[in-house]
Amino acid sequence: MIGIQKTTEKNLMVFSGRAHPSLAAEVSEILGTPIVPTAAYEFANGEIYVRYEESVRGCDAFVLQSHTAPINEWIMEHLIMVDALKRASAKRITVVMPFWGYSRQDKKHRGREPISARLVADMFKTAGADRIIAVDLHADQLQGFFDGPVDHLMALPVLTDYIKGAYGGQQLAIVSPDAGRIKVAERWSARLGGAPLAFIHKSRRTDRPNETVANRVVGEVKGRMCILTDDMIDTGGTIVKAAEALLEDGAAGVVIAATHAILSDPAVDRLKNSPAIEIIVTDTLPIPPEKRFDKLTVLSIAPLVARAIREVFEDGSVTSMFDGHA
Repeated sequence: MIGIQKTTEKNLMVFSGRAHPSLAAEVSEILGTPIVPTAAYEFANGEIYVRYEESVRGCDAFVLQSHTAPINEWIMEHLIMVDALKRASAKRITVVMPFWGYSRQDKKHRGREPISARLVADMFKTAGADRIIAVDLHADQLQGFFDGPVDHLMALPVLTDYIKGAYGGQQLAIVSPDAGRIKVAERWSARLGGAPLAFIHKSRRTDRPNETVANRVVGEVKGRMCILTDDMIDTGGTIVKAAEALLEDGAAGVVIAATHAILSDPAVDRLKNSPAIEIIVTDTLPIPPEKRFDKLTVLSIAPLVARAIREVFEDGSVTSMFDGHA
């Protein structure tokens, strides 16, 4: 059972899957709209059952689910929730996926590979979704995979505000983990007073996921506190190697900042033992107690998601949330 209260606003209704209930609860509290009571469970063979326990006819529905491990199970539940809303005559259905599952499979690196991120978008459209809200997409082209509006939220303000408070008095350098994310690093630099940029030149093995074979720093980092930014940390191998390369190149220190803390094994051990001073992430994905450690700082993404939901519901501007850089 998810939630026990009756909704107080007739049109705006918030629904939560079971993947990350604490985030959904915080979003609904900020909105002042209780989560709609939902029965969800598995049959003996693993099939998922979902039923809403009050009428959703004519509502503006926002269905929040984080695509975390076990990712296939939670994506399937998300799809079933959308289908249930469509068949129950919801007026508009917005899928809120703080982390877009399969987002790294956004193009074909070699022949006979799928483009799974597009498949995910197609499945949500088929299920009945009218709109998607996501945070820090792995690649901008994902916005074009869905046949409808996609609101691409950026955790940049959340992360940089924390960096300013914690490290604003130091000489900073913004470091991209690869050349492909330089544009993102430029946005970081603009919000942090024009701090100089650097990036890590690396080679990635196409036959081995999550593995790089070379790191070389391009840019001046000597004597600076390096803010090493990325959209996600999965096994942690790439980001830890980058931190080591920066220190070898004379950096005064390294702070790792990323939006999505996937933290697949052995990420926690790697990050604990890494030379990074602090690892800063958001809670787009649930981080259980056993994956939390002293150097890890978790920032709430709920205010950002709640504001985006409010803007969409009131037909406002999501773009204005990011000073025109959405």
